[in-house]
Amino acid sequence: MSAYDDLMAFQRQTEALGQVAGRLGWDQETVMPEGAAGQRAEEIGALESVLHARRTDPRIADWLATAMAPDAVGEAQLRQIRRSYARTSKVPARLAEEIARVTSLAQGIWAAARAKEDVAGYLPTLRQVVDLKREEGAALAVGGDPYDALVDDYEPGMTGAAIAAMFDAMRPRLVALRSAVLAAGAPKGLVGRFETEGQMALTRELATVFGYDWNRGRIDLAVHPFSSGSGHDVRITTRVNEVDPFNCFYSTIHEVGHAAYEQGIKADYALTPIGQGASMGVHESQSRSYENQLGRSRAFTGWLFGRMSEVFGDFGIGDAEGFYRAVNRVHAGYIRTEADEVHYNLHVMMRFDLERALIKGELDVGDLESAWNDRFRADFGVAVDRPSNGILQDVHWSHGLFGYFPTYTLGNVYAGCLVKALRSDVAGLDVKMAQGDVSAATGWLRDRLQRHGSLYLPREVVAKACGFEPSEGPLLDYLEAKFGDIYGL
Repeated sequence: MSAYDDLMAFQRQTEALGQVAGRLGWDQETVMPEGAAGQRAEEIGALESVLHARRTDPRIADWLATAMAPDAVGEAQLRQIRRSYARTSKVPARLAEEIARVTSLAQGIWAAARAKEDVAGYLPTLRQVVDLKREEGAALAVGGDPYDALVDDYEPGMTGAAIAAMFDAMRPRLVALRSAVLAAGAPKGLVGRFETEGQMALTRELATVFGYDWNRGRIDLAVHPFSSGSGHDVRITTRVNEVDPFNCFYSTIHEVGHAAYEQGIKADYALTPIGQGASMGVHESQSRSYENQLGRSRAFTGWLFGRMSEVFGDFGIGDAEGFYRAVNRVHAGYIRTEADEVHYNLHVMMRFDLERALIKGELDVGDLESAWNDRFRADFGVAVDRPSNGILQDVHWSHGLFGYFPTYTLGNVYAGCLVKALRSDVAGLDVKMAQGDVSAATGWLRDRLQRHGSLYLPREVVAKACGFEPSEGPLLDYLEAKFGDIYGL
């Protein structure tokens, strides 16, 4: 075998073990017994130690030095392996294992603290996580900015400064749109209760409509919805609120966007370095376009109104247009995952500033709750009423996902570009979506972007799909046009 073949065979086993590690995480958040948390942390830590050893194996450097890629796909495989090897080699094995162990424990501690509104019980664990991630960021940065090094894990080539500049460009138009919309008054919302059984039946139907392959996936309930896995095992979760079915339905559509990306990657790439999404920003472009530009469109909500009426009967809204307005109702709520499209990016911008300050050491963990509450009041004009609506609402920091939050808005920016191109290319899209058929849209995304996995760099794959370089303009134009129409601005 050639050096390239040897390297790829070795990498395939590493990728397979990485999928096993992901499955342990899925199990922990869905069906694992509560008493198993300590043992699971040890299991995850042990597996991370094995993975770290494989990812830093000295043979990788030898193989990379002589490997000859057979084609462009092989070049991309080597690019991804070089990147992983360079990054992982900078992080001591002890630190990688400890991060895996502590963040595994932290997830359960966060969930319990959230249920009890117990910030004090959570902060010591969060401090451990922050200290470990600061250490990791410093190791990766090698004298540079630790936060940039952490961001690069989720969005290769992106920096905190570039994100801050993008956010500064977006904020004035978002704030102006929010002010105008809130001044116009909110449309009527849903009334009544929506039983769990009916929600779960319809949410499965929605997953099918958006192209989820049930032969390679499943749906379960979790505190915080997520998607897990790639290739032939891609699982999603959702959650149910019996007075707010949109929480369940749109969380599901969002996670199907992630899952469809992983399921849509060329089968030949499975268990290889390019057999996964190009970045978290590109991943979010799929979930946010599925959820918002498609799922909350006037055409699709017309179909969903009919299905909800059949399943739940009267829920206080008499026609499809009123339902469309209810689905897209703008209000200054507490919860990021339930935020409307106008407010959503403002939630992300707040978290970006806070976590960047934490990693830089400019904000102490002990001051985080007050910093969060002060910033939320300043940005949203509302006082946080309880920790589960504030600092305890997101699972990300307990998982150690510092640098992840800004990719949500980057995903929205990419989605704005992609759907602009999609609508230009696909005739009669709204006619089909009004019939509950989104296959033309999801098929376009699969062909133009999803099937490539990590063959191309993040901005490159978006630009190739769109035919132009991505920027925030199409997203802001879309938001102003959509909500200007709804609210008569």
